[in-house]
Amino acid sequence: MSIKIDQPSEVGEYDESMLLLLQLLWGDGFLSPGGPAEVAELLTGSDIRGCQVLDVGAALGAVDQLLVEGHGAGHVTGIDIDPVMLARMDARISKAGLTDRVQSQLVEPGPLPFADGRFDVVFSKDSIVQIPNKPGFFAEVHRVLRPGGRFIASDWLRGGNGDYSPEMLEYFRLEGITYNMATLDETARVLESVGFAPVEVRDRNAWYLPIAEAEAQSLSGPMRQMLIERIGLERTDHFIVNWQQLALVVRRGELRPAHIKAVKAG
Repeated sequence: MSIKIDQPSEVGEYDESMLLLLQLLWGDGFLSPGGPAEVAELLTGSDIRGCQVLDVGAALGAVDQLLVEGHGAGHVTGIDIDPVMLARMDARISKAGLTDRVQSQLVEPGPLPFADGRFDVVFSKDSIVQIPNKPGFFAEVHRVLRPGGRFIASDWLRGGNGDYSPEMLEYFRLEGITYNMATLDETARVLESVGFAPVEVRDRNAWYLPIAEAEAQSLSGPMRQMLIERIGLERTDHFIVNWQQLALVVRRGELRPAHIKAVKAG
C-alpha cells in the first residue's frame, strides 16, 4: 500500500532541516537509524570483501564509503533518484579519496540500468520502502546479481494487514515522505517468488523501540534549543511531534524495521 503526503514526486522529499536533523541523530551522512554500528550488524555473517556492490538509495554516500573503508567492498555503485543527494555523495567520496572505488549514478524509477549478473551484492539501507512495485524491484535485484550473489538490506516494514490505523496515518502525515509498505511475511514471499532462496527477514522492532523513544525525549529536551537555533521553532516543534508519533507506532508494532537477506541460486 502506498501513502503519499503532499509531495509531487519522490525527488527532493528531504528538505535541509530534515537532512540536518537526521544526521544529528544518526551521524554525518546517515539518513537512517544506527549509523555504522547498524550497518555492521546488518553485515554480520556476510563477507563483502572484494565484492562488486550495488547500493540502492545511496543518498549522501556515507554508507557507500563505509562499505569500502570499513567492510572491504571492492567497488560500490551507489544509485539514487535525487541528483542533489548524489552531488553531495560525490563531494564526500572525492574528499575521502575513493573515486576509484565508489561511483554514484542517477537513475529513474523502473528497471535497473545494469547488465544481468553485474553485481556480487545488492545492498540497501532503509530505502526500499519508497519503491511501490516490490515484485518488479526484487526481480530486477535478482537479475543484476550473479549466480550465488546476495541481497542484503534493511527496510521499514509494517505490522499487520489491512487499513492503516489513525496513528499510522498521522505518522505518515507528519513525515511527508512516500511510503510503500509491506509486511515481513509479504517481503519474504515476494523474494521467494522471484527466485531467491534461502530468504531471511529478521524483525528489528525490539532493537529500534528504545532508540526511537530516546530520540523523541532528546528532541524535546537536550536538543531542542540547539535545533531552534539551527532550523527555527516551527520545524523544531514539528520534528518533536513527528518523533513522538514515530515512537508510538514502533511501540504499537505497526512500524517494524527489519533486516533482509536472500541468495540467488548458483
